[in-house]
Amino acid sequence: MKYCQKCLQPDTRPNIQFNDEGVCPACEYWSTTDTIDWDIRKKELDEICNFGRLNHSCGYDCLIGASGGKDSTRQVLYVKNVLKMNPLVVCCTYPPDQVSERGADNIQNLIAHGFNTIIVGPAPQTWKKNMRYGFYKHGNWQRSTELALFTSVPRLAIVYQIPLIFWGENPALTLGELGVRSRGYEGNQMKWGNTLAGGDPSWLCVDGVTDRDLLSYYYPSDEEMIRAKLRIVYLGYFWKVWSRLDNGILAALNGLDVRAEHPEYIGDTLGVEALDEDWITLNQMIKFRKFGFARVTELCCEEIRFGRMKREEGIALVEKYDGKCSDKIIQDFCEYLDISIAEFGQVVDSFTNKDIFVRSTNGSWKLKQPVGVNHVR
Repeated sequence: MKYCQKCLQPDTRPNIQFNDEGVCPACEYWSTTDTIDWDIRKKELDEICNFGRLNHSCGYDCLIGASGGKDSTRQVLYVKNVLKMNPLVVCCTYPPDQVSERGADNIQNLIAHGFNTIIVGPAPQTWKKNMRYGFYKHGNWQRSTELALFTSVPRLAIVYQIPLIFWGENPALTLGELGVRSRGYEGNQMKWGNTLAGGDPSWLCVDGVTDRDLLSYYYPSDEEMIRAKLRIVYLGYFWKVWSRLDNGILAALNGLDVRAEHPEYIGDTLGVEALDEDWITLNQMIKFRKFGFARVTELCCEEIRFGRMKREEGIALVEKYDGKCSDKIIQDFCEYLDISIAEFGQVVDSFTNKDIFVRSTNGSWKLKQPVGVNHVR
């Protein structure tokens, strides 16, 4: 396990590749932002907006996927107030047993800003089966739900004949996830990212689930997207600073309800993540056991890049809070999937990366090497 020489990004992130100097793609990109001609990028964005204005068929010149959280709130307000466009907002919501009251309030806050919004709700029974299978098969209950979330937007764009889609960050630039096959603003190949894996949910056809049940999970084919002339654009490419802190502050100033829980219970030092439900916190805990990093690492990496945090400060926060999750969140998840706490622990243990973790005598798992330190071999 190697860490980026500048931030705390480990090389265990899927689809990442450090450069010859041991620097991660996200830090490498950030080092170029002062030399980028942002006026040229603004002209590129203007041309993209004109494409949307000239090619829609229903009165909306672009479509934005939104949960009502910090990132989508910033995006939709920017598109409406700065770009002067008329977006249709799509929210793929969690089922009633999963969505939080805070999440429902935040999407209502977004709608109250004047946005026409379509709420998409895949069948809860299939959703739960998919979550359960994803948890056991991949140690990731979100693997199926992310398919539904990302699929709902291009599918509705095709139906409503709105060929321009705005998403937020390009994960290749902000995280180093090179599987999306783009280091610019074009996002038409985003389905090849780590969790979407090509947008094919056929692996979910188990426990009585059929292709017909998975309509909401099948990403449009390349041929369908070409016929519809779809353009998926990463809006964050046109902003010098895209960060959880900046997006969270702007969204909170516009009505976003954020978390107040202690970082020890949610593995989050800002409280602006995963506001629409709680079990993503649990998934971050599992991610930590798989790859040796979770949400706090990503938060600190951003702050280190932007010069708002020293690397040593980030290490202290990561060691203290990364991958933390309260027992109550775990218990609620187990009750939803009708599994025992012991069975949950066995599954998580089975996905723990033994190359980077060691189990202590009290049964807890600990990283073999100190955070941020690369052992010399």
